Amino acid sequence: MKENVLDVLMYLFQNFISEDIDADSDRESMRSELIEAGFATREVKQAFEWLDSLVERQQDPAAPVNTDRSFRIFTAEECVRLDVECRGLLMQLEQVGVLSPMTRELVMDRVMALDTDEIDSTQLKWLIMMVLFHQPGQEDAYAAVEDLLFDDVTGYLH
Repeated sequence: MKENVLDVLMYLFQNFISEDIDADSDRESMRSELIEAGFATREVKQAFEWLDSLVERQQDPAAPVNTDRSFRIFTAEECVRLDVECRGLLMQLEQVGVLSPMTRELVMDRVMALDTDEIDSTQLKWLIMMVLFHQPGQEDAYAAVEDLLFDDVTGYLH
């Protein structure tokens, strides 16, 4: 099975969203379950490191929110990792107020922390949801991205 860290993160998020991932006792049982599910030990370890780093970067909910417009120029490496559709999605979410410039940069930090060549728009939505889930006071933004993600997933009813 050729899985990567993003697959492990998505599995964790889908199956353990309501649980506290920082609890060491739960972490061991999750790690065992992930390995039993077929994920490589290396990818599981990297996924937990990715989540730990995300928690460390948690924004202070009392910090003032900068409502000034910002202009984001993507580096060449970022453009390789995120295609035009993904970069457009980030800009759109920021323009409609789902992402703040600080949250957008946290998303970019977490995207670039992954050991993967390219991320598609569905994967990016999952990553955005993971980031927003770990940011206090971002429940509405999380719900908006969740709706966006699952609106794409639902098929046509015939």
